[in-house]
Amino acid sequence: MTQILNPPIHRTKLSNGITLLVAENPAADIIAGRVFIRAGSCYETWEDAGLAHLLSAVITKGCDGLSSREIAEKVESVGASLSADAATDYFLVSLKTVSADFGEILALAGQILQLPTFPLEQIELEQKLALQDIRSQKEQPFNIAYNQMRQAMYQKHPYAMSVLGSETTISHLTRADLRKFHQTYFRPDNVVISIAGRIKLPEAIALVEKIFGGWQAPPQPLPILNLPEIAIAPQHCLEPAHTQQSIVMLGYLGASVSSPEYITLKLLSTYLGNGLSSRLFVELREKRGLAYEVSAIYSTRLFPAAFVVYMGTALKNTSIALQELRQEIQLLRTNELSAESLQAAKNKILGQYALGKQTNGQIAQLYGWYEILGLGIEFDQQFSEQIANVDATVAMAVACQYLQEPYLSLVGQEEAINSACLT
Repeated sequence: MTQILNPPIHRTKLSNGITLLVAENPAADIIAGRVFIRAGSCYETWEDAGLAHLLSAVITKGCDGLSSREIAEKVESVGASLSADAATDYFLVSLKTVSADFGEILALAGQILQLPTFPLEQIELEQKLALQDIRSQKEQPFNIAYNQMRQAMYQKHPYAMSVLGSETTISHLTRADLRKFHQTYFRPDNVVISIAGRIKLPEAIALVEKIFGGWQAPPQPLPILNLPEIAIAPQHCLEPAHTQQSIVMLGYLGASVSSPEYITLKLLSTYLGNGLSSRLFVELREKRGLAYEVSAIYSTRLFPAAFVVYMGTALKNTSIALQELRQEIQLLRTNELSAESLQAAKNKILGQYALGKQTNGQIAQLYGWYEILGLGIEFDQQFSEQIANVDATVAMAVACQYLQEPYLSLVGQEEAINSACLT
């Protein structure tokens, strides 16, 4: 059965379980593809944290008789791009070519996904690079603040772990671990392929069937993702550091993308900290001069996502910065947003959303992402409709529900962050 939406996105389920999405866009002679697998870092155990990331780094470095160099030469010889990445909720292979070469590069992606060889020298190299990244993050005040908040908020849930893993876990991963993870989750009934560009639906179906049709799911069912509950237990996390500024961060356990409150929280995050016209930027940086940087973060996640506001501020302003951030959240809970402020936030988020669907790569990414998260391609239209329907009463009710007592994360010189906690 093929499902068609306007704009024309076709959804087809292949006989081996692959979900294929095709957006016909003849405007440019470019085709972009995204292959999503439900195999992100939340599918790891604590002992093998960083496994999906390591897999993404080495999966393009050898397959079915091709070396890393030969794969790179195949891609570069036609001016294409091919890469892999791991996120919290999914694994992703991305490719882009001119139309004439798309079949060849998609076939290469098929080899990589189905028959990776995981060369030992490449595993060792990528482990060293991952260790460098992990150590580098430990020197960045924002990352220190965010990591300690995430660990406090999520406790034993996989979201507490960095996608990179830790120095201990990444060092202990083996080729056998990679093979086991690949054999468990890389199977056609766990895959979404999203294609956008100058290609017709029958051509796309025939091409994917030719490359992936022989890929069959094993008889055993996929493992059930049985994750622990996330208990809300706000606490203070302080990390003394020899910095020239303080990072002040407040975090709240928000909603998952499937929750009815997700849209409203996304809008509140936009209002608070998205861009130079956002509430936090105007009030705390432009008017008060308190912030070197200030923003809000609310990611789209399968499971409850952190709603975070943060500020980089002078050491002497650490206490007042914390007070002002708390006050801004309190205002959301006690004062309804004005019609003008609410509409401005809606216009901003909808404008940015529209701009995020301009290229074939963005289109393939967006629809594949919605499908792998379980939202379906219909969510594209639902997102805009639901944003438009949020009113001030609903916004304040959701703020009251989710933005209560925060987790506090402070990074900076010891005297400054200690005094801020006492105020």
